[in-house]
Amino acid sequence: MMPTSCCGAMQVILAVLLALSSGVQSQDKLNMCMDAKHHKVKPGPEGDLYKQCEPWRDNACCTANTSTAAHNDSSYLYNFNWDHCGIMSSKCKRHFIQDTCFYECSPHLGPWIQEANQSWRKERIVDVPLCMEDCHEWWDDCKDDITCKSDWHKGWDWSSGKNRCPDGSKCRKWTEIYPTPKDMCEKIWSNSYIYTKLSRTSGRCMQLWFTGPNPNTKVAEYFLKNSARQQQSFTLTTLLFLALSSLSVRMY
Repeated sequence: MMPTSCCGAMQVILAVLLALSSGVQSQDKLNMCMDAKHHKVKPGPEGDLYKQCEPWRDNACCTANTSTAAHNDSSYLYNFNWDHCGIMSSKCKRHFIQDTCFYECSPHLGPWIQEANQSWRKERIVDVPLCMEDCHEWWDDCKDDITCKSDWHKGWDWSSGKNRCPDGSKCRKWTEIYPTPKDMCEKIWSNSYIYTKLSRTSGRCMQLWFTGPNPNTKVAEYFLKNSARQQQSFTLTTLLFLALSSLSVRMY
């Protein structure tokens, strides 16, 4: 039988290794692409990104072809029909194009990537904190449009190859489906986003819209550091517990 003191030492070593590995994993999550349908394996420069996807050209998880397809009404990306309740207004559609660019191109979504039990992707994002302005401007530009569903991720009729409103649903005003910006941002993609009251200048929320250097880099860094601190705190607590347990065993 292995001595109790030896077991305690091994547990301490394992706890330290866990703390060190969490730091390495945090750095990996700062610049990564999710394992999904059209994403690159690793982010990198893409000088020819199209129109609204262009801000990610210096470091992107999308290709030029994906960025072009993101702007098409009949896109090969997901065969998604924006006009399922009539023609979507151009001012509303531009936000969905931007949302697609953000999802496909962003290399800084690591803190919010989770496994996805879906046939067409292995990973997805959950609870990405969007800046208040992004949610409000999106909702405000779409408030006069029409839709039949609150969650656009699932529940469509795909029998034609493109999404159609399911039987029993009714096309209604946007504000009936989504009474507030919070409702829209959190429900439309199955909690991919979470509504915040933080502004773009806070450095604590993700921006769909930006020009110049990507401001979301620092936001991801902030959340990863917080996560690392929590892991370190847990590790220190574990070490203290193991040390006290070992001391207690020796005393008896």
